[in-house]
Amino acid sequence: MSYDYSENILVQESAGHLLEDELGWHVELAYNTEVLGETGTFGRKSYKEILLVKYLKQALSKLNPWLTPALLEDAIKTFESHMSSASLMQINEEKYRYIRDGIPVKVKKPNGQIEEKKAIVIDFKNPDNNDYLAVKEMKIHGDLYRRRTDIVGFVNGIPLLFIELKKNSVDVQNAYTDNYTDYLDTIPHLFYYNAFLILSNGTEAKVGTLGSKYEFFHEWKRLSEQEEGNVALETMLRGICKKDNFLDLLENFILFDHSDGKTVKILARNHQYLGVNEAVKAYEARKLNNGKLGVFWHTQGSGKSLSMVFYAHLLQSALESPTIVVITDRNDLDDQLYSQFAKCKAFLRQEPVHAESREHLKTLLDGRKANGIIFTTMQKFEESGEPLSERRNIIVMADEAHRGQYGLTEKIKMTQNEDGELVAKKVIGTARIIRDTLPNATYIGFTGTPISLEDRNTREVFGDYIDIYDMTQAVEDGATRPVYYESRVMKLKLDENTLRLIDTEYDIMAQNADADVIERSKRELGQMEAILGHEDTIASLVDDILDHYENYRENLLTGKAMIVAYSRAIAMKIYKRILEVRPGWEEKVAVVMTGSNKDPEEWHNIIGNKHHKEELAREFKDNDSPLKIAIVVDMWLTGFDVPSLATMYVYKPMMGYNLMQAIARVNRVFRDKEGGLVVDYVGIASALKQAMNDYTVRDKKNYGNTDIAKVAYPKFQEKLSICRDLLHEYDYSAFFGGNELTAGRTITGAVNFLMDRNRESDRESYTKEALLLKQALSLCSSIAEQSERDEAAFFEAVRVLLMRILNQGSGKKLSLPEINAKINELLKQSVKSDGVINLFSDKEQDFSLFDPQFLEEISKMKEKNLAVELLKRLIAEQVHIYRRTNLVKSEKFSEIMQSAMNRYLNGMLTNEEVIQEMLALAKQIREAKEAGEKLGLTADELAFYDALTKPQAIKDFYENEELIAITKELAETLRRNRTIDWQKRDSARAKMRMMIKKLLKSHRYPPEGMDDAVQTVMSQCELWTDNNDME
Repeated sequence: MSYDYSENILVQESAGHLLEDELGWHVELAYNTEVLGETGTFGRKSYKEILLVKYLKQALSKLNPWLTPALLEDAIKTFESHMSSASLMQINEEKYRYIRDGIPVKVKKPNGQIEEKKAIVIDFKNPDNNDYLAVKEMKIHGDLYRRRTDIVGFVNGIPLLFIELKKNSVDVQNAYTDNYTDYLDTIPHLFYYNAFLILSNGTEAKVGTLGSKYEFFHEWKRLSEQEEGNVALETMLRGICKKDNFLDLLENFILFDHSDGKTVKILARNHQYLGVNEAVKAYEARKLNNGKLGVFWHTQGSGKSLSMVFYAHLLQSALESPTIVVITDRNDLDDQLYSQFAKCKAFLRQEPVHAESREHLKTLLDGRKANGIIFTTMQKFEESGEPLSERRNIIVMADEAHRGQYGLTEKIKMTQNEDGELVAKKVIGTARIIRDTLPNATYIGFTGTPISLEDRNTREVFGDYIDIYDMTQAVEDGATRPVYYESRVMKLKLDENTLRLIDTEYDIMAQNADADVIERSKRELGQMEAILGHEDTIASLVDDILDHYENYRENLLTGKAMIVAYSRAIAMKIYKRILEVRPGWEEKVAVVMTGSNKDPEEWHNIIGNKHHKEELAREFKDNDSPLKIAIVVDMWLTGFDVPSLATMYVYKPMMGYNLMQAIARVNRVFRDKEGGLVVDYVGIASALKQAMNDYTVRDKKNYGNTDIAKVAYPKFQEKLSICRDLLHEYDYSAFFGGNELTAGRTITGAVNFLMDRNRESDRESYTKEALLLKQALSLCSSIAEQSERDEAAFFEAVRVLLMRILNQGSGKKLSLPEINAKINELLKQSVKSDGVINLFSDKEQDFSLFDPQFLEEISKMKEKNLAVELLKRLIAEQVHIYRRTNLVKSEKFSEIMQSAMNRYLNGMLTNEEVIQEMLALAKQIREAKEAGEKLGLTADELAFYDALTKPQAIKDFYENEELIAITKELAETLRRNRTIDWQKRDSARAKMRMMIKKLLKSHRYPPEGMDDAVQTVMSQCELWTDNNDME
């Protein structure tokens, strides 16, 4: 057993023990122990079967006593069948529906009529009333390929859980790229019923769903909100595979989102699962809190809308079919949230509806005694003596609860009438109106920003926090990215008067000003509109934005950026100025804002109708679309998600939750995005600091000051210094100012330096630190010195090439054109080179061990450490191929290479000596391939020939022609009988062995005293028969 394999087994064993000893699953090892057949180990008739019908029958019979034997077979047939044209996702969704809701079975009633009943597959109410089985090392055969899985978890015989494991030292992503994606291609039917995909190396674990890209697999770090968090596999298994949790997640926290013409399967994240269940507990205690459930604060970008969907679904069972009224304070938010719920209507088992008016809302509430998800805005509630409904099974879910819910008490407001006389007018707050309109309803508030410390009204309406998921936790969990700040106010050279006017607007916003205060301020603020919209100021603003964007942000991720304008008129001025100085950017930039009948005619075509705005939204969310810059005023500043958006230019004073929600547009997770950058042109720094006062203590500590000059730039300089130290013995000065070839050679020289056998620790440190350097630079490149940026570009080029040659995280083989292309790309980015150089060779083909010219070129490389690594990897790839096809050569070449590398690593061989040994081995491999061709044998036949002739003395007893004849006959016999799956039953296996022995005996093989030779041949036959089985 190899060391790597034994380490994998250790991870697998510990997972199995936890599942069995602590979580109550029954755990079995299937490899080389499973007996096929109805009475076999799992009741499988063949390795192609992934549904354990034996267990499913038992569960169906127990949970559905009304099922006759015939109906039982009908139910299983329905559960197993699917449309041949259906996609894997379509099949999975259909199976999930059966699992959650039951299998439809047609039953004939005594009167002859046919009714449809649902056969329950899993007892969700009583978790212990189900069978839980985890199978290790289970063989799964596809139409062409055979694989062996690490762990598959079955509930009542249904394969709901897939766990792929790696040893501790291997990146978890390899489980995705090397194994999971392979299984999707080779044994896709394993995932027909799958609910949970877990990938782990023991110390780190990720969970996802069918169809998810690796970046959307997430951690499961906590069993309760109070825990610090641990990313280990143990925590995930305890959190997901505990029987109660497993069935709760399966029934209530998996949904299929149908939008944009595609289906996405979504599993709640750890914080959503914990938070929503806390909200359910709050509902159970509602009577103690006078109908106030509390406030659910999950920071922006962490999936609050989906949490609302999960909560609405759970309420259906927690309260017998309540009517849910979802309230927002703006029409665009109402549309966005309604759209999210509408996409999930199958999960919610009902379609949400829009209340178009107060009367329509009353009709919708009166027209039902239960059920219904109704969307409305606060504006549709108005003062009235009559309540809309007095039912008690109504739950009001308010989105961004603290924004428009002010005012539970009545106030007297003094205003002037038409004659100029002072009159007293009674004003009732919106919150009081809603309470009076739905007096017996239960209230819960959802928010992405905290309640202000001074805001008593929100607490009076909803109660206190029931769950908090703050910025710090969201960033630590990878649910969001941090947002950083860069001030460029000085670039506009605004005079003191303008800065005073901006301060005035901040003061007005800080007072939570009512309509009268804002009206009195319009005259003053009108001056600011004129100043900020002045032609010279707009020109300075646009010039600086373009300079910043084109030099530092355009080539970052997908190049998406947002400009927040002070007003609609100023937004149009910015748009026109951009097109003046960049006339080819018509498709690259767009204005997104509401329109008005009073708008100038020329605005109409630019702003467009509702359909045009929806099309712009689709384009901006499309990472490959030419639309890169969106100019907005209010639209898209809340509830609009573009994960790749990393830059926001702010030219509009904002405060409090409006500011925090706006800048959260850039905090979404996307690939290796380090964080979002907010570029300030109107002095929002103090407003940011003030807004942070309402956040948690650790949020204030971690994100109270995110100025790139104070946070990102010092971090960048620190990482730059570390990378210098790690390369301090290597002179890379030739990279700067030299030609492209010199720069390229300097990069490969640095890679060679780091690949020295004595620098393994430095190499690992370098790859980590250089990545952190790159990420820090992505935030502060606009304030870093040119020389610092050039040096960082060199370090990044070395890191990328090092990772590629070491083949980390890519799952791909070495490709010569790709290596050259990567170096040219790096040079283009770092030294603005457009030249094309070939550092290794000018041939347009992959590295090949069977190409003498290439091997000679490797032997002459100056970068000896690099040459050793290239040869080692290429030989290892070839040995790996042999390990699946040719037992004898695999063992032989593996031993030779391992011996050479051990002597090299122990200092017994120099670089030059180990290169010569590996070149000699490469020559042996090439000659072995040519020997088979000379003998007229295929690769398969050559493997049998090698097995037959492994004992060197064999050739003394037989002519070579006779050995070749035995080889061909043996190969033909196996091919002819391949349809007999001899691995299925011991009897079939014995029959195949007898067939091989009989064939060998007819040729008087083996000679007397060489009985062990037969075992080698048998092993090769097994390998050939199962050569696609995963190791």
